[in-house]
Amino acid sequence: MKKVILAVACIAFAMTSCKKENKADSDGANTEKSSTSLAKSSENVLDWDGTYKGVTPCADCEGIETTVTLNRDKTYVMTTKYQGKGNDILQVTGSFNWSDDGSTVKLDNIKDGPSQFLVGANQLTMLDMEGKKITGTLAKKYVLNKEMNVPEN
Repeated sequence: MKKVILAVACIAFAMTSCKKENKADSDGANTEKSSTSLAKSSENVLDWDGTYKGVTPCADCEGIETTVTLNRDKTYVMTTKYQGKGNDILQVTGSFNWSDDGSTVKLDNIKDGPSQFLVGANQLTMLDMEGKKITGTLAKKYVLNKEMNVPEN
């Protein structure tokens, strides 16, 4: 729980301190401080590797059971099952890359659907085909939640 609170606090700090500002160093010279020191915050601050699950909206079915597993070696496995359309499970594997600002991952080998996810504390938010956040009444349905490992007694 402390990790989650720390991660959320770090993200909030990163989002509010992304402005460039000029500061005088100890010699009185101005130096430019930017968000580059906070770059890749999701990649470096969050415990992002693991398995994320959710049911995303579907135009011609009840929903799409979606599972994405992100591995530390920058590989992934994505499975999808169209509810009410049989028992076929589609699986895609490959590698992924982080965006320049470290907030999103882009999965390779995805041709017919969204391939980018915004990485947050214990969740992935599916982005649209152009890499933009989905808005509107169904926006919350595009969030995949991380499966938490519960230690056995």
